[in-house]
Amino acid sequence: MSRIHDMPEDDRPRERLLRLGAGALSDAELLAIFINTGTKGENALQVAQRILREQGSLRNLSRIEAGELAHMRALGPAKAAHLAAAFELGRRAEQAALKDIPLNSPELIYRYIGAEMQSLSYESVRVLLLNQRLCLMRHEELFRGTVNESSAHPRDIVTKALVHRAPGFVLIHNHPSGDPSPSDADRRLTRRVKEAADILGITFADHVIIGCPSESRPHPYFSFRECGLL
Repeated sequence: MSRIHDMPEDDRPRERLLRLGAGALSDAELLAIFINTGTKGENALQVAQRILREQGSLRNLSRIEAGELAHMRALGPAKAAHLAAAFELGRRAEQAALKDIPLNSPELIYRYIGAEMQSLSYESVRVLLLNQRLCLMRHEELFRGTVNESSAHPRDIVTKALVHRAPGFVLIHNHPSGDPSPSDADRRLTRRVKEAADILGITFADHVIIGCPSESRPHPYFSFRECGLL
């Protein structure tokens, strides 16, 4: 087994990054930089390649909790913490870039929160409270679990906007299966939230369901507004 330091200097991930920029590296090479050291039988790059094969994709890897990462062969607590921190920093950087931009399209909403929602292994319901310009005021998780009328009561959703004096809001939840197609419960909930928001004069800007990219669908999300259902 060859070590990273036994590779030609121009082929080592860290040196390639410094010379060519991070965008020139493969997922495995970037991962190897965080893993840093290998184990008996595998160097850091081989560890990274194996982990990506086992998990299927970098996206799948990003959904794993730090505690579970720590139990993967050749990782351990320190390397798992580095990886979890790197994934979270990437998500936060994307959100920070959109902080003062009106979230007036499902594409921008997806850019803001898509990566975070896709990293979850459970269903999460969020509300983005918006100001008059549709810029983000506040982002809150309402609850976790399957969306239905009993758990996601329209009163609880609209109350968040009233309490924080938000002129509008976006409702968001994810489908961990990856398919963002709305269920009958999703459709019923959307209608009831729209009725409650209209009564109170609050703008219900959109309900966006976050899924995962697939060749079989044009977008990894479903927008009720975009599809004329809101």
